[in-house]
Order: sequence, then structure tokens, then C-alpha cells
Amino acid sequence: MRIPVLPLLASGIGASTTQIGLINAAFMLSAGLLAVPSGLLSDRIGITPVLLAGLALMSSASLLIPLSGNWIALGAIYLVFGVGLAAFTPTMMSSVARIVPRSHVGRAYSWYTTAVYLAMTIGPAAGGWFGHRLGFRQVFFVSGVLIAVALLAVLCFLPKDTHAGHSSHAEGPEHPPRGIFSNGRLMAALAGTLGGCFGFGMYLSFLPLHARAAGLSVDQIGIVFAAQALVNVLLRIPFGHLSDRIDRGAMSGIGLVVCAVALGLTGASHSLATMILSACLLGAGMGTSFTALSSLVAIVMPAGQRGLGMGLYNSCVYLGMMLSSATMGVVIKKTGFGTGFLTAGCITFAATLLFLVLYRGSTLHLDTGAKP
Repeated sequence: MRIPVLPLLASGIGASTTQIGLINAAFMLSAGLLAVPSGLLSDRIGITPVLLAGLALMSSASLLIPLSGNWIALGAIYLVFGVGLAAFTPTMMSSVARIVPRSHVGRAYSWYTTAVYLAMTIGPAAGGWFGHRLGFRQVFFVSGVLIAVALLAVLCFLPKDTHAGHSSHAEGPEHPPRGIFSNGRLMAALAGTLGGCFGFGMYLSFLPLHARAAGLSVDQIGIVFAAQALVNVLLRIPFGHLSDRIDRGAMSGIGLVVCAVALGLTGASHSLATMILSACLLGAGMGTSFTALSSLVAIVMPAGQRGLGMGLYNSCVYLGMMLSSATMGVVIKKTGFGTGFLTAGCITFAATLLFLVLYRGSTLHLDTGAKP
């Protein structure tokens, strides 16, 4: 809900474009860097207290944002929101893995990520609707109340047996590694996630500018984004079920290659029809690869370290998107949108190759009977 409204609220209290960018960058950085320690904390003290703390921080920050009188105060409160998000997201993903058997991890994450993407699709529209009718500041009061309702839902409905050392449902990896960096399949999944999110961050940050330069209207740009989101959401559940039956490494690799190709085609698109086709292709790649990658992280981590694994996964998500936003603008300024999107596609493809090498190497390592 906050995405379309926060820049307008910040501008209304005197923030410049650069200052608004700093506010968003600080939020992304805090959410990315703190995901790992919050995941570790959930492994140590249990899921429920970390979830409740994260939701409480996000709700409080949402209620405080309308009271900001300048961009520094707004940025400080938004940092608190980032801390809350860092506590909530990896911990909830870890909870999903701990309450389902190993054979159902893929389909469980497909339902979870479908809920996430539906909310990310509906939320901005709802934020714009409330902002138009109630005012920008009131949107954050509504958001804070809704997050408080989610906090109550955790208290009432989350299974109680979710402490790291007491999971009775989810199974650990078949070959638990001695350490995080010796877990080749985890390193492969993180490399794929970082590369895929680098490409997706490029798309989110610069597609509007590319499309506007090609002559598309704001409404048409919205249609392009909606096409990507729709295909992404629709493929999550069927591909989640499929990931429980086939090799997740192959599925992740295919999806990431599709993402890389879609980025290159996006840069070469100059009409509404071709941009919609490229958006659908990107949505298909995202729905395929990230459904498999998230469940792969869950099953290759020992039960007592799943919070850490999901923290690393979410850090790669945020940092990958932040890196593309911070670097690709320079490439676009010097070479144009076509070369910029093609470069992002090549980087995603290179990350895919690294993913496949690491994943295949860890698989061969296990097949030869070597100690993991």
C-alpha cells in the first residue's frame, strides 16, 4: 500500500527526488542486511517471537510515518519499517518449511509466494485508492491497522510447535553440510537468486522510463506490469507442485534463462504488444525459477538453520534489486535502454551459469559418496 504513496508524502513535506531515493535505498539496505541476523535469531529463540516483533515494528512504523515533519524523520521511521520487514519475511518463510513434510515443500512455497505476489499486486492499487479518497497520510494508518490484524493472526493461528529444535513435520536435508559455505546447493541457490533479482530489479526500476521513451502512456505501462504479475502469479502453484516431482536445479536454471532472454527482448521492444509479450515471458521465468529456488533453500538447510537460510535468501533478493537500481542507471545513461536491458540479461545469464556449475558440482560431490 505504501509504494505509490510514500514518494508523494515525502515530496509533500519538502523532500527532493534525491532525498526520496535515499529514503528508499536505506529501507532496502536495512531490509537486506538485517534479514540474516533475524533469521539466525529465529533459529535461536523460535519463530513466533521474531514474527511478532517484526509485525509490531512494521505496524508502529506505519502509524508513525504520517507524523513525520521532514524527510530525515521520515527516513528514520522507514528504516524501522525495514528492520521489521527483515524480521518478518525470512522467519515466515522458515515457518512454512517447518510445518510441512519435505515432499510438500515446493507446493507449500508456491501457495505462500502466490499470496505474496497477490498482495503486492493488490496493495499498490489499494494504496492509491485510499490515498485518493482519504489522503496520503491516512493510507499509512490503514496499513498500520492491517499489519496489527496480521499480528493477531500470528498469535491465534500460527502452529505453536515451530521452535528451531522442535520441528516434528519438516525434514532436514538428505546430506546435511558441515557449514554454510560448504553447502554447494545453498550457494548455487543464492547465486541464482542474486542474479535473478538483479534482472528483476532492472525491470522494476527502468521499464517505466524505457516504455515512456517508446511512447507508451502511464495506463499502458500499468498494463505491461500487470501482464508480468499475472503470469508470475498464475504459474506459481502448478510449478510449485511440479518442483516436488522433478529436479529443482533444472527447473531453476530453465526459469532463470527465460528471465535473461526476456530482459534482452524487453530492451528491444518499442511497442505495447512486444512489451506485453516480453513481460509475460519474464513472469513465466520468475514464476518458474523462484518457486524452485525458495523451496531449494528450504530443503538443503538443516532444520535448525532454516531461519539463517531464508535470511540469506531474502538478503540476496533485496541486495540484487538494489545493485541493479544503483548501477544500471549509469549503463543506460551511456548506452541507452536497449543495451542496458541486454546487459542486465547477460548478468542474469552469467549468474545462471554459476548456479548450474555450483549445483551440478554439489550433486556430483554427493553422488560419488564424498562427505558433504
